Amino acid sequence: MAKQKENAVVHSQEQLADGIYSMWINTEAAKDAKPGQFISMYTTDGSKLLPRPISICEIDKENGRLRVVYRVTGPKTGTEEFSKLKAGDIIPVIGPLGNGFPYKKAEGKKVFLMGGGIGVPPILELAKQMDCEKKQIVVGYRDAQTFLKEEFEQNGELYISTEDGSVGTKGNVMDAIRENALEADMIYACGPTPMLRAIKQYAEENGIECYISLEERMACGIGACLACVCKSKEKDAHSNVNNKRICKDGPVFLSTEVEI
Repeated sequence: MAKQKENAVVHSQEQLADGIYSMWINTEAAKDAKPGQFISMYTTDGSKLLPRPISICEIDKENGRLRVVYRVTGPKTGTEEFSKLKAGDIIPVIGPLGNGFPYKKAEGKKVFLMGGGIGVPPILELAKQMDCEKKQIVVGYRDAQTFLKEEFEQNGELYISTEDGSVGTKGNVMDAIRENALEADMIYACGPTPMLRAIKQYAEENGIECYISLEERMACGIGACLACVCKSKEKDAHSNVNNKRICKDGPVFLSTEVEI
């Protein structure tokens, strides 16, 4: 059943770091949302027909709200328009979309929750909802602007890497794992493709079950246009080729299912 576009209402908005904004919206999508899903947000600019897919950072079912944390990608973009919205403003959205993380599989296990760049926000709700033996949150930033750090500290053991070495381990999330001699039975990760590729390789070399959330430029967000496909081992019933539609079949995949 196709999701319907609805007019969500901005509850609040704040800037977390250079170019990084946090927005809470009142939306029907909060009722059914799960960690790892996303919403498609529309601009009011008539020249921009396609929505912007934004991952869900936090879910407040009680108050019917979702939190999204996003990066402004440049002037005259949809994300710049979003950053100017204020409490009470209306924003058309569709969601929740995608499959989300299978977080219940982690029960009784030692887990890595890994995020990098704008793949950091969806790890927060995952950490909040996950019930496991040991929750190790490993997140990577460019510099000392470690947005969401306090929230992560309240929801697990936090390890940080920064590209410039200003906070935590100098390097990437894999460097943080090595420096702190961390171990896990399962991995959940979201971030840029090079990071996910390294995590996938690490997981397969060590026989660790691993779920990765792929970032991709999406168009329709509902699996119809085939603009956001990735290579898979199985044939897609929709296109009959070895592809998976990231927006519809994902964005979360078992790492051994896909090629990145």
